[in-house]
Amino acid sequence: MAKLERVTTLTIHPRTDIGTTGAKRARREGKVPGALYGHGGSEAISVDARTLADLLSTGGQSHIVDATIAGKHESVLLREVQRDPITHRPISADFQRVSQTEAINASVGVITVGTSRGVKDDGGVMDVVTHALEIKGPAGKLPEHFEIDVNGLGVGDHITAGDVKLPAGFTLITAPETIVVAVEGPRTGSDDATLTAAAAPAAEPAAPAAG
Repeated sequence: MAKLERVTTLTIHPRTDIGTTGAKRARREGKVPGALYGHGGSEAISVDARTLADLLSTGGQSHIVDATIAGKHESVLLREVQRDPITHRPISADFQRVSQTEAINASVGVITVGTSRGVKDDGGVMDVVTHALEIKGPAGKLPEHFEIDVNGLGVGDHITAGDVKLPAGFTLITAPETIVVAVEGPRTGSDDATLTAAAAPAAEPAAPAAG
């Protein structure tokens, strides 16, 4: 499968027809309604649904995108996406105007690299507990993701948010003690029996004997 090219440019359409009616009309036209805010202003906008899907699939919430709106060039960051609870398709998308150097708060995803020795050698189970870290730093240097090397993790080991190395100029907002990745021991037969017993419904009380 060909690797998707990262979306770096975006056309944003001003939306004068606001409210529920305007949002529905935008969706019928193949667009996703939303808002553009920041630098002292806010306005209703829409973006092409297919372009937004490409943006999301290539880590678009962690890098600045050059946008054009009504002939004016902006640097924007995708801030929030609301999805349909059934289809999971985006139904709203909000963008923030940013400059390359201004410090912003952002949520950056984590991915694991390697195979934990606790999983490989001892049959343990690795769990990614926290899938994104909140950080603050220059908008133009946001990392696309954090790579966490799990090769050295044995059973009972974990990595916290404070263990993750941040790029220069960034600070961690997520609590440092937050567990990001943990390796637990293998589940035994007795563990399964305990879980099964705990999940079983309580026995019905015996009916009193007829007098």
